[in-house]
Amino acid sequence: MTTDPALFSATELLHAYAQKTLSPVEATKAVLVRIDKYDGTFNAFRLVDEARALEAARASEARWVKGVPAGLVDGVPTTIKDLVATKGWSTRRGSLSSSEDGPWDEDHPLVGKLRAHGAVLLGKTTTPEFGWKGVTDSPLTGITRNPWDPSKTPGGSSGGAAAAAAACMGALHHGSDGGGSIRMPAGYTGIYGIKPTFGRVPTWPASGFGSLSHQGPMTRTVADASLMLTVMAEPDPKDWYALPATGEDWRGSLGASVKGWRIAFSPDLGHAEVDPEIAALVKAAAETFTALGAHVEEVDPGLGDQHDLFRTFWYTGAARLQRTMTEEQLAVLEPGFRQVGLEGAEITLNDYLDANAEREAAGTKLNQFLDRYDLLLTPTLPITAFEVGEEVPVGSGMDRWTRWTPFSYPFNLGRHPAATIPCGLCSNGLPAGLQIVGPMNRDDKVLAASRAYETVRPIALPALA
Repeated sequence: MTTDPALFSATELLHAYAQKTLSPVEATKAVLVRIDKYDGTFNAFRLVDEARALEAARASEARWVKGVPAGLVDGVPTTIKDLVATKGWSTRRGSLSSSEDGPWDEDHPLVGKLRAHGAVLLGKTTTPEFGWKGVTDSPLTGITRNPWDPSKTPGGSSGGAAAAAAACMGALHHGSDGGGSIRMPAGYTGIYGIKPTFGRVPTWPASGFGSLSHQGPMTRTVADASLMLTVMAEPDPKDWYALPATGEDWRGSLGASVKGWRIAFSPDLGHAEVDPEIAALVKAAAETFTALGAHVEEVDPGLGDQHDLFRTFWYTGAARLQRTMTEEQLAVLEPGFRQVGLEGAEITLNDYLDANAEREAAGTKLNQFLDRYDLLLTPTLPITAFEVGEEVPVGSGMDRWTRWTPFSYPFNLGRHPAATIPCGLCSNGLPAGLQIVGPMNRDDKVLAASRAYETVRPIALPALA
């Protein structure tokens, strides 16, 4: 077992604090040392606040000494994606169009919950501009890199969070997911990430991309994700879309067996081209559930190619974000993001309403499909991570990032819970991911299945130089 506290999971840290074999100050200092050592290479952070993190760690240490921790994650080093408000820190959203000027005097609901539970907030992780694409580089922060191979992208838009998690620069990491932005980078960096059911984690103000966007945890273990989700999902009345509060401790999902479950496996959703090595790894992962006692059936859920449907909502969301900007702000936007906004502005109201009706029909079909199955398994991504600084693989002929992620956005359109867990390495040494999709509001099934798989295929992290 490692003796470096930076490599401990959140669950291990909390146990060590309770046993008084480790303090939050020691853990935080170890993580800060690791950030100092590695973030110059990976560029996972826009902002690291060492002084405030150590202040929070000392306060946590005092509580643990008295045996009265503030909450479920007291003293755990945690990061926040730079798309949501964090009191005392600027929120720049990866954009030169944003400003450092405050006041920065309010927390996003999930940040407030983490803070109230004693999390040690380290800083804010990188994102592409306004989270618009599936890789992480921006005019503000430059290129974020993959810890498995720094010449490759970590994916996006929660690429900073994914890189920080894979490099053990913090134990808990917040991500957001409007079209795969938790699952894509988690898949490319070989960590665990879950997009909960829409409305599970309160959000305010609402995302510019509307009900496509979910908030969730990105971690190195399923248990840590369950822990973080329990905190993040506490209710907040400012979220008009929020699900009814359940008070559920999602860690309680982890002991469930998948024996007897009926699980659908779709290797391509009926239309996607998948790298043969990834296809083989994902098929083997699906067969693992058979060994765990589930009934796995290869079946096409019949959703079809939803690229153009998703594009309507994503592009109009970008147009909406840009409509409030000044000419000076528009002039400094990344050209790709600006172009997406311009194209979105050309989409008519009738086109949007037709797309909304199509989305409703697709959501109903997915609900009916998942009424017959406990879960749906697919690849997370059809290709491994490609070169940094590129929106699409060089020479692929693809126009936008949406072309290489056909497995993610159908479940943003549907609003269903979906997670990714690594299922092996390809011959190029890069991770492949298994996506686990659950019925609406059955985040517990996704977490239980993820943990069941993790028990036989533990998550392996990259060996850093």
